[in-house]
Amino acid sequence: MKDWTKLAQSINQFVKPPTIPVGIKLVSSAGEFPAKTRRPLSDLGFKTTICVSIAMARKYGWTIGLTPEDNYCPVSELFYGWADTPGENETSLFNFLKSLNYGVNDNALSHLIASSTRYKLEPGRCGGIVVSPMELGRIDPDLIMIFCNSAQLMRLVHAATRETGDELTSVFSGRFGSCNEGILRTLQTNRPEVVVPGNGDRVWGMVQDDEMIFTIPGHDIERVVESLEVTHRAGVRYPIPIDVRHEPNFPPQLMTPGPAGK
Repeated sequence: MKDWTKLAQSINQFVKPPTIPVGIKLVSSAGEFPAKTRRPLSDLGFKTTICVSIAMARKYGWTIGLTPEDNYCPVSELFYGWADTPGENETSLFNFLKSLNYGVNDNALSHLIASSTRYKLEPGRCGGIVVSPMELGRIDPDLIMIFCNSAQLMRLVHAATRETGDELTSVFSGRFGSCNEGILRTLQTNRPEVVVPGNGDRVWGMVQDDEMIFTIPGHDIERVVESLEVTHRAGVRYPIPIDVRHEPNFPPQLMTPGPAGK
């Protein structure tokens, strides 16, 4: 098992994300949850969503284990294969998106649904999900999720593309961000992803206006961290070392005839 604590420390040193980088793992049942896992329904007294579970992990430092019994979101119920009647969930999702005018007509909405559900899991594939601070090392995660600003995201993209020199390409919808495009798309593509948080992430998952999401498959984390380190040593850093080594250009009205103005 990788030294997740050390890897998390490196991310915090070189990227300095505002909240805790979290590891995420899909499990077959709650029996695979690590010690000290909090279950929303039994331990916290309420059902919740995947995006809120991520928020609790990255903001509180908790390890959260969510199963279909803990889940309150009908959208993730559909995406994760937890729906008893997936056809009804899909119809409800269609009607919900239609009520928000997300598509110009029914054809556009149908295409939107098809593109949004292309990452969904088959029933029985996933019995639960664990979200845990990477630094705790409680799980061997399928992927790492980091919330960051655009400059921090730039550094992560630098690191993710250093080995091959290829560009990093992502697909953006602005919908179903962390649970679908963040987790499920990363599992399907098996490569780092840039994700625009969705409206649900912001309304319920407390994602801030300046935050983006970057995901890294667990098997890729050491390569990304190494690339962060070597580029940092070369001078490509966060915070950005802004060049202030120059004489300010003050307006003439401010200047005096004394030594400072000469």
